[in-house]
Amino acid sequence: MSTDRRPRPPRPSTPARDAGGRNAPSRNGGGRGVRARPPQPRRVAAPRPTVQPAPARQPPVAPAPVSGEDVDLEHDGVRLQKVLAAAGVASRRGSEELIGEGRVEVDGRVVTEMGRRVDPETAVVHVDGQRIPTADRGKRLTYVAVNKPRGVVSSMWDDEGRPDLPSLLPIKLARRTRLFHVGRLDAETEGLLLLTDDGELTHRLTHPSFGVDKVYVAEVPGPVAKETIAAVRAGVEVEGRTVEVGRFRVVAGNRSRAMVEVTLHEGRKHIVRVLLDAVGLPVRRLVRVKFGPVPLGDIPPGEHRELSRDEVGALYDLVGL
Repeated sequence: MSTDRRPRPPRPSTPARDAGGRNAPSRNGGGRGVRARPPQPRRVAAPRPTVQPAPARQPPVAPAPVSGEDVDLEHDGVRLQKVLAAAGVASRRGSEELIGEGRVEVDGRVVTEMGRRVDPETAVVHVDGQRIPTADRGKRLTYVAVNKPRGVVSSMWDDEGRPDLPSLLPIKLARRTRLFHVGRLDAETEGLLLLTDDGELTHRLTHPSFGVDKVYVAEVPGPVAKETIAAVRAGVEVEGRTVEVGRFRVVAGNRSRAMVEVTLHEGRKHIVRVLLDAVGLPVRRLVRVKFGPVPLGDIPPGEHRELSRDEVGALYDLVGL
């Protein structure tokens, strides 16, 4: 028995497979039924954002002082020529000339230097001997005389919708600032009423201790007997108190009517009407024609005018400001 074995034929080569069991391409691009993949672009990772470190905490810095007149107002006051200009005395250049001529006094001393600063709230300033209002930090204050017609109430705002004092003023003036009426006139009384935003002056002019004269002209039945005139001048008891009359005289009249002038120091409600009615002179018409040194003048009913510098100064002098 022969022991020779025939050599086995070589096995055909098996193409390489990839991990998914597919034929992997050969080095020469061959491969059964397999196409080579095109080269894929290499993905580049996006750069990570850079985190900026938090800025170091800085110590608080005090605000820089405001330059100009605000600082001066707080520490040194306001330049005197500006105060005079704001009060309506003259322009700044004209105020400087007044100072240079020695016509301006501050707190009783004549001032001639241009750099002088004053506190408008406390300084007492006179020009040519006339007191100048300088309150409200140099802001120009308003002083107005109004001829109030009959039917207008003495109020800056009437809840019932009746005509009030602002209705007599231009809108710009009525809204510019808060105005006070110096005293009152009842709705049926006509004539002079002062309006201002000077609170201290308003207080003094209306306080009974200063006894500011108020002059009225009343139309009453005529003729007025001499005995009645004497009785009014002697004082009339009204509501348990004697009303002292500064002056009483007949200015015009005939047998049917008379015009009498009454000067009073007090301002109680309806005081003139009650006073004259108590002596048998019922009032038909009543007009206030003067308040202190300020006359009604020729202001038409429902119109107004601004007070002059001399009139404002005279009011200040009257009440010791």
